[in-house]
Amino acid sequence: MTLAGQLLVAMPEMGDPRFDQAVIYVCAHSEDGAMGLIVNKPTPEVNFTDLLEQLEISSGPETRDIRIYYGGPVEGARGFVLHSADYASEGATMPVDSGIGLTATLDVLEELAKGRGPKSSLLALGYAGWGPGQLEGEIAQNGWLTCAARPDIVFGRANEHKWSAALKSLGIDPLLLSGEAGHA
Repeated sequence: MTLAGQLLVAMPEMGDPRFDQAVIYVCAHSEDGAMGLIVNKPTPEVNFTDLLEQLEISSGPETRDIRIYYGGPVEGARGFVLHSADYASEGATMPVDSGIGLTATLDVLEELAKGRGPKSSLLALGYAGWGPGQLEGEIAQNGWLTCAARPDIVFGRANEHKWSAALKSLGIDPLLLSGEAGHA
């Protein structure tokens, strides 16, 4: 079973501070491993206009304010745009599920700078990656819960509420959540 298109929700006893209360959208998952983007940890030290300037992409009054996120600890200088399926760059966009795609080329940034491109998007620097069987092991050790990815959680602006919203989508009250696994 693939977890692509699902959310990973960090359990309280995760142990790795980089993933404390993280919500990760899984972009790819196979027997070779998994890759995902943290969707609830914006990087306040980097803004979209400055990034466009660094990449020598012209911005103007039509440029939308796109939040930049800490996507994960792997390849922190590499950018990924997670976006609604109303946008696709030929040969560059990887459809993840019926409603969300992933593009890691400059053309999507150029479109966003012109006020075009996908209706919903977020830009992540870096990603979270797992080797073969690693993610499944972390789930078995009570490190993550999985749930359906809802657009309001993935693309919503209230980052401080995404973790609890993902848990509530599973019927779990975050205040009652324990990091201890129960095994019969």
